Amino acid sequence: MNFITLDSLNLIKMKNIQLEFKWAIIFTVMMLLWMVAENQLGFHGERIALHGIITNFVAIPAILIFVFALREKRKITYNGKATYIQLLVSGAVLSIIITCLTPMVQYLINVAIAPEYFINMKNYVTSTGAMTKEAAEEYFNPLNYMIEATIGSFGMGIITSAIVAIFLKAKATT
Repeated sequence: MNFITLDSLNLIKMKNIQLEFKWAIIFTVMMLLWMVAENQLGFHGERIALHGIITNFVAIPAILIFVFALREKRKITYNGKATYIQLLVSGAVLSIIITCLTPMVQYLINVAIAPEYFINMKNYVTSTGAMTKEAAEEYFNPLNYMIEATIGSFGMGIITSAIVAIFLKAKATT
């Protein structure tokens, strides 16, 4: 059994994670554009009842970005023959960078893109009886969303990386 070392994973030098930085920036821009689109299409306002459904579709471009990132990592860094562990580590690095950028993204969403979202969502969930006013106040606030988004981005990034790496890893030779 081969032991995994940082050197064997090719992540010792900063230049070896340039692709992860590139794709983390692409992911971040995609998230900001997605939120702008949600807001402009009214899913943070007059169509807020549909927000819970529509916002889940962001998973499609998010997963595609991980596929493209790990595929490029396999091609450029590992000459087309990356192992599952190498791709998983690359995806984990990508996830960590995205996670570090998430609080800034949430801040931009809350301040610049959709500052009315929390008020609208609290009004909606209380008017439908889905939540009490107190529960809505506790849940729908910038700090809670920042914490949830940060934890969620890391967890979903790792899960996505683990699954994508299965399909992109080098085939075993016999």
